[in-house]
Amino acid sequence: MSASLPKKRYEAELARLQAQLVDMQAWVQATGARIVVLFEGRDAAGKGSTIKRVSEYLNPRVTRIVALPTPTERERTQWYFQRYIAHLPAAGEIVLMDRSWYNRAGVEHVMGYCTPDQYHRFLHQAPIFERMLVEEGIILLKYWFSVSDVEQEKRFQSRAQDPMRRWKLSPNDVLSITKWEDYSRAKDAMILHTDIPEAPWYEVDNEDKRRGRINMIHHLLDRIPWEPVSREDIEIPSRPASGGYTRPPRDDDGLVPDHVAGL
Repeated sequence: MSASLPKKRYEAELARLQAQLVDMQAWVQATGARIVVLFEGRDAAGKGSTIKRVSEYLNPRVTRIVALPTPTERERTQWYFQRYIAHLPAAGEIVLMDRSWYNRAGVEHVMGYCTPDQYHRFLHQAPIFERMLVEEGIILLKYWFSVSDVEQEKRFQSRAQDPMRRWKLSPNDVLSITKWEDYSRAKDAMILHTDIPEAPWYEVDNEDKRRGRINMIHHLLDRIPWEPVSREDIEIPSRPASGGYTRPPRDDDGLVPDHVAGL
């Protein structure tokens, strides 16, 4: 196992890469590129925290995070990929998917939420669907976040004891500890059937979250053919002279109380 990345070095490199992400987003807007990034992996593998660092300084009107809830009764009767298509990017947009259509190859298959026929149909159709996206000109990147069973259980214990993060533990998350090998087999089958040249899988060793985030963001920037684009300087105009406006009296009852004064 590689040594943990020191905090100061991590923060400096993260800031550098996040600045490049802002430049990359400007290129996406200027060129009309369309990017989809899938974040997959075991529960507590660090997908969400990595997405947070990727999107932290990006324009939410350009870069959207998609984390779909359990499908509705109506959605269950649709073609499986149908509800994901609605969230694909238009020109000049980036979509970060916190879990994706690969739910069917993982949790749905392992927990019995889909039939064997639905599962095998997915493994057949996913490469076809993704080739269509790439042929259409969408840049599709698929990341699998890897973590050991020991580290996963450690993170589960940490979440269970932290009231601010306890919401992250669902019943399925807890059950995943008892189904470690089932999820391992499901992941192996998924990679075997869907690791295609047009849209290969990239594995992120996320045992150390700092190292994993830096490696993933650097790889993302390296895989997208972006380049710096010129942007006009922004000039803040001088404030004009007052035209005689007077603010009307304010009712203090509508003012938010100064809680800070009592700290």
